[in-house]
Amino acid sequence: MTERGRRHISRDSHNFQVGPSHLRWTGAHLEIQINEWSVPIPRPVRGVIRIIPERLFAFTTALDDAGLHHWGPLAPSARVEVELGSPFSAWRGHAYMDSNEGELPIADGFTEWDWSRASLSDGSVAVLYDIRQRQGSDRLLALRFGRDGQVTQFDAPARQSLPKALWRVGRSVRSEPERPARVIQTLEDTPFYVRSVLESGLSGERVISMHETLNVLRLNTAMTRLMLPWKMPRLK
Repeated sequence: MTERGRRHISRDSHNFQVGPSHLRWTGAHLEIQINEWSVPIPRPVRGVIRIIPERLFAFTTALDDAGLHHWGPLAPSARVEVELGSPFSAWRGHAYMDSNEGELPIADGFTEWDWSRASLSDGSVAVLYDIRQRQGSDRLLALRFGRDGQVTQFDAPARQSLPKALWRVGRSVRSEPERPARVIQTLEDTPFYVRSVLESGLSGERVISMHETLNVLRLNTAMTRLMLPWKMPRLK
């Protein structure tokens, strides 16, 4: 919620301190203690979030041809518990936890990607990563994460365009033609990023997918960079 420089950050094998907030791995779940302020209207945001993995995975893979950017789902399927004191909110639900890391800025490697995650009837999780590189051909990751810890590839259907949201970011998802995708709800709509809940078809099933589109070209514009500090303050 706030970008912070090196002097505000510390970590060890079980803790990650970011200013007044921190993340702690208990051995069974990830606990996130939030102590922040909202913008542009300053209001306290305080509470705890717990992410309880159903199973941990050590799988990682490159997103680009050069192998400079990597992604791996730590917990493709998990539970979440949210307890906020300010503003008051408490709920439980399904969760997902992953990791992205790169040796270069994201704008150097990509122009856009669509990502989605859906739970299947056998308890496995299907993840689609549809990647457009700045240099090189498009890449597609279609992976299924089983309850037994196995990671397998599957044949992804053709890409289907989705309606544009308010900021007109183009978004798409792979869905079986006999089960065309539809947007159930747009959760986040920004000049360069859209997060949505979709209904789509995968592996012969009608599934509910969490979906995101990142338009890196829009992220890298001067207008977006001027707007970002109003959404996410920065402290060196």
